[in-house]
Amino acid sequence: MPVATRARWVLAAATSVALVASGCSSDGGGGSSSSGSSDNSKTFSYQSSEPQNPLQPANANETGGGRIIQNLFKGLVDYDPSNAKIRMQVADKIDTSDSQTFNITLKDGWKFHDGTPVHAKNFVDAWNWGATTANNQINSSWFAEIEGYKDVHPESGQPTATKMSGLTVTDDLHFTVKLSGKVSYFEYKLGYIAFSPLPDAFFNDPAGYGQKPVGNGPYQFVSWDHNQQLVTKAFPDYQGVDKPKNGGVVFKMYSTAEAAYADLQSNNLDVMDQVPPSALATYKTDLGDRAVDSPQGAIQNIGFTLYQADWSSPDKAKVRQGLSMGIDRDTITKTVLQGSRKPASAWVAEGVEGYKEGQCGDFCTFDPAKAKQLVTEGGGVPGNRLTITYNADGGHKEWVDAVCNSIRQSTGVDCVGDPKPDFKTARAAITGHQVNGAFRTGWVQDYPLNANFLSDVYRTGAASNDFGYSNPEFDQLSTQADEAASVADSATGYQKAEAVLPSGMPAIPLWYYRTTSGYSTKVQDVKFDSFGNPAWTQVEVKG
Repeated sequence: MPVATRARWVLAAATSVALVASGCSSDGGGGSSSSGSSDNSKTFSYQSSEPQNPLQPANANETGGGRIIQNLFKGLVDYDPSNAKIRMQVADKIDTSDSQTFNITLKDGWKFHDGTPVHAKNFVDAWNWGATTANNQINSSWFAEIEGYKDVHPESGQPTATKMSGLTVTDDLHFTVKLSGKVSYFEYKLGYIAFSPLPDAFFNDPAGYGQKPVGNGPYQFVSWDHNQQLVTKAFPDYQGVDKPKNGGVVFKMYSTAEAAYADLQSNNLDVMDQVPPSALATYKTDLGDRAVDSPQGAIQNIGFTLYQADWSSPDKAKVRQGLSMGIDRDTITKTVLQGSRKPASAWVAEGVEGYKEGQCGDFCTFDPAKAKQLVTEGGGVPGNRLTITYNADGGHKEWVDAVCNSIRQSTGVDCVGDPKPDFKTARAAITGHQVNGAFRTGWVQDYPLNANFLSDVYRTGAASNDFGYSNPEFDQLSTQADEAASVADSATGYQKAEAVLPSGMPAIPLWYYRTTSGYSTKVQDVKFDSFGNPAWTQVEVKG
């Protein structure tokens, strides 16, 4: 998601020293079930950012809100932190014979934090509410494959229904999902937060519940001091396979990564998202065996505002291709990023099923002469200046400056960074189409398949298509991939769709992430999964 669990947009990038002139200026933990008991006095704190929107499951596609929601709610399935494989949670089983109709059986005994039972209608009502145009949920397109979606969310005009015809409640523990076409990997998607259930009382006051959410996850809401912290506590009646070994999580909002790292070193913060720019070269020495360096299914990109007339003309694709070739990824990742990132050659993160190296072709290869030629052939950058918008609280300034220096030296294009004070402000500008030219975008897998990096980002009208990109060939190949006979065939099909992206270059792939993090002396058994998250419920608080 922009970095959402999701769909989630990445909050932090690690950078350090300025780009030199010569260069162009653990696996996760948690496993299966846990019989560990929680002590509500033993909470731990985590570096977070203020959520962009109210805490409604279908209204978060960025990490600030997404990581909180994934702890307050639990869907039909989730992903084992140790291997990213699907594991059943509220679902007892999910059956399909044709990859179009899915018969879902729930486990009995699940409860919401208000004590009411989790039944089939809570899923169906939540999905219908999230899909309906009137409710303006940012993740509504995640339900687009369900039969009847266009009736509740038409491309234009008013909805003709309030419920999707593809959702049918059989009884309290059974419901059926019928898709408008075959999607072999639909079960993978069901672990995303948008597919969470909602309690009956939510629908009486959605806005109020967005500020004081009532979920069914391992942690329940306690309080939210906006822009400061959000406090949770372990839910004693949680029925999931990952019962908390701690008393709760306090999500602390930081304006700078440096401040978070200082708190970590003084034991005022327990677990970091990503270490700050200044710590990349030293954090492993600073933290010793409490330093984390593990794989993550995530990528950093630069996106473009193709919805603007100046950037939408076909010739500007050459400009974007040239800008990409003007970025010396190898030097920037080795110097500015201290070797903590790997240059990207595709739009899908390395390690994700369906990843194919080199999909970007020559356009992700540093070639100053060719870069300048393409920019010139495309008529140059609109306004004669490239502006890259980014969030200043995420440690992005150094690498944005380095990218601009590289572009400037390679192509002669004037390039500057446009820092927004925090992640929420940057995301609001991006989703509100208040950005001029280019913006930093990162994507962390919502489910471990290349479709998530492609269909959910570049398909026409996708929830996280912040570019306004629309390519009929890409859409057609994506549909064909969805209808493939198996997940493996879908992955291959999406590789064909990805091969279309270089021609339009809606976003420039920069580099693949790793989780570079750490934790305090007050906690133990802190392991990160391939989504870039700690195995929340498995963190133990000492003492």
